[in-house]
Amino acid sequence: MTFGRTFNVVGAHCGGEVCDVVVGGVLDAPGKTMFEKMMHFWKKRDNLRNLLLNEPRGSSSMCTNLVLPPCNPEADAGFIIMEHEEYPPMSGANTIATSTVLLETGMVPMQEPITTLKLDTAAGLVTVTAECEAGKAKYVEFQNVPAFVYALDLDITVPGFDKPVKVDIAYGGMWYALVDAASVGLQIASENGRELVEVGERIKRAIQAQTDPIHPENPEIRGVTVFEFTNPLVSSGNNKEAVNTVVVSPGRLDRSPCGTGTCARLAVLHKRGQLAVGESFVHRSVIGTEFIGTVRSEARVGEYDAIVPAVKGSAWITAFKQVLLHPTDPFPEGFRVGDKWHLS
Repeated sequence: MTFGRTFNVVGAHCGGEVCDVVVGGVLDAPGKTMFEKMMHFWKKRDNLRNLLLNEPRGSSSMCTNLVLPPCNPEADAGFIIMEHEEYPPMSGANTIATSTVLLETGMVPMQEPITTLKLDTAAGLVTVTAECEAGKAKYVEFQNVPAFVYALDLDITVPGFDKPVKVDIAYGGMWYALVDAASVGLQIASENGRELVEVGERIKRAIQAQTDPIHPENPEIRGVTVFEFTNPLVSSGNNKEAVNTVVVSPGRLDRSPCGTGTCARLAVLHKRGQLAVGESFVHRSVIGTEFIGTVRSEARVGEYDAIVPAVKGSAWITAFKQVLLHPTDPFPEGFRVGDKWHLS
């Protein structure tokens, strides 16, 4: 039997979020940086993202990562992140999952008890430290690109609300809008998922119409694309912890605590004086999975005060599979149906 395309994929999840990793079947892209490679796929080969993420091969609650040769000579590997509505320059859960796959499949040699590797991403070079035992990457921590606050307590007019919604906007590898869930009458819980998605998407659309943050070092990274509901930071003994949930377009909740969302939250908490350099907090997802976020140091990005954040979590390989596309398949880029996809 003849198949038009075959892709070798390692299934994985990080904190409950499906983060598949493509390790074969895709040729490299032209570009001097991973950002240029990412833009090449977005502009010229976007059919691959649609094929892998849309039904019947994908689902509305997953991401896919594409391992490619790095551009930075310091990196051990490069990778591009694909989500349903965009190619994010950086993603924490996907970084943890991709690192786990690279180490546990032997694509990058594992050294026990600690392996350090560097990944080339569209946001820049990311340093990863993995705690390894018996062939398993038990915990993976990445030091992200600098995170910073664009605005605190920004008043946003949102249809359906009697008064402006208070919004924080921060960069954590993607542009995030953060809103206290209780301030808009919501509770972060899985049974409230449909309402959280609807309200989150509505607020995000209003934000996109009223403000347009631009990364000072890469003007192509602009505009809020991700929305995060938060609960207040609380102290429990010697620990600080908080619950969040991130709304991912076209309309679902991130199952993990979200790595770049954790970095954006770290920047906001530091800016508000709630977390000092060297302090950590436990970030808990809507399903109870946890990341540990740490403010490593302070930095500067353009005119913004910034921090260097680190996030620690775990991922697990769930499958080894070949994804196929037959030349006669009527859905070469898949499809979406409104019962599971938030279609406008």
